[in-house]
Amino acid sequence: MHRLIGFMFLSALPAIAFAQPSTSASDAQAITALVDRYQQARTAQDATAIRALLTDDVDQLVSSGEWRQGIEGALGGMQRSSTQNPGERTLTVETVRLIDTDSAIADARYELPNADGTLRRMWSTFVVVREDGQWKITAIRNMQPSGYR
Repeated sequence: MHRLIGFMFLSALPAIAFAQPSTSASDAQAITALVDRYQQARTAQDATAIRALLTDDVDQLVSSGEWRQGIEGALGGMQRSSTQNPGERTLTVETVRLIDTDSAIADARYELPNADGTLRRMWSTFVVVREDGQWKITAIRNMQPSGYR
């Protein structure tokens, strides 16, 4: 009997060792709130508020293929983009997945009005990290899958 219990325990070790942490409800809420604050700051074109939500080494790959690296590159690109497309962005977080206790991925539907009144529908992926006890955005990937309108 002891051998059976020992075997069962040893068999379970790989699953325990490599299991991804589950996202706590409070982390998911905090990360969703972070993306909401980012959306509001982008709409308001508030560079100070945006800066507070990003890590210094943030990078952003946008759907046009531009890769904005570092906080100054990201902020400059965001300001240009917001000036060219001043409409209110809508980001709706669909999933949050913890990678470990201090990093996570959040996927969001991203809608932006075009000048002609139509909506540009995309996806955004946010990589977030916990820095000094606060969640911050360290990477953003915006994409428009083919056929997704």
